[in-house]
Amino acid sequence: MTSQSSLSFTSFVKNEINDYKALFSAIPSITVTLFCVSVVVMNLMASKAVISTPYLTATGGLLISWAPFLCMDVVSKHFGPKAATKLNIIGLLVNLACVALFEIVSLIQIDTTGAKADYSAFNSVYRCTWFVLVASSVAFVLSGVVNNFLNYGIGKLFKKNPDGKIAYMTRCYISTFVGQYVDNALFLALLYLVFLPSVANIHASSPLAVFGGALLGSIMELITEVIFSPLGYSVTLKWKANSVGKEYFLYCEQHKSA
Repeated sequence: MTSQSSLSFTSFVKNEINDYKALFSAIPSITVTLFCVSVVVMNLMASKAVISTPYLTATGGLLISWAPFLCMDVVSKHFGPKAATKLNIIGLLVNLACVALFEIVSLIQIDTTGAKADYSAFNSVYRCTWFVLVASSVAFVLSGVVNNFLNYGIGKLFKKNPDGKIAYMTRCYISTFVGQYVDNALFLALLYLVFLPSVANIHASSPLAVFGGALLGSIMELITEVIFSPLGYSVTLKWKANSVGKEYFLYCEQHKSA
């Protein structure tokens, strides 16, 4: 029984690896690059608060968090929510790898001109506090799942013209607003209500400030979605017209019938 379970798990892992390979051979590289870069930058900027009042709390990551969601919306529309979630996980792994590299570099101290160089400015920017990383990672993955499957589910409601502009805008506006609220609320709640009071001994923000900040963030991201969603819609039309990812769709069909 154990060997059978082990064989089943090994087969599952191999299938997942093959699926990832097929998917990321199909998604245009510029989309994957934009997604991964924006995720890394977003998490770096999340270390700094840009709004801190009794009623609102927000970090710098708010300024660029629209970019990953835009990419996820496009991928979810064309390849499906599972594919968009896989993109989400790859973005998380890339960010974790960058954090590890930044940590290694920040730990290296060398002497220059006979004196120990002061890299405190570099270290303060690129070293990531573990609880910021945990909070942002948990929020990013869970909000991505919510965004992707909500986007897909709303799209299913438009049976007459699922590829129309109204259908695309509706699914993106709603999923982005809800997904961004989940992202901001989870991140701010974990950071300001859980980790900072217990680990850093910093007075907790009020729940009103946390969830008010999450609402502010989701509204701002909705505004950016309104601005950039025409670009996303244009991309999905070009992908469909050029049969982008046809090899991946064929791969999925073959494995369904296997």
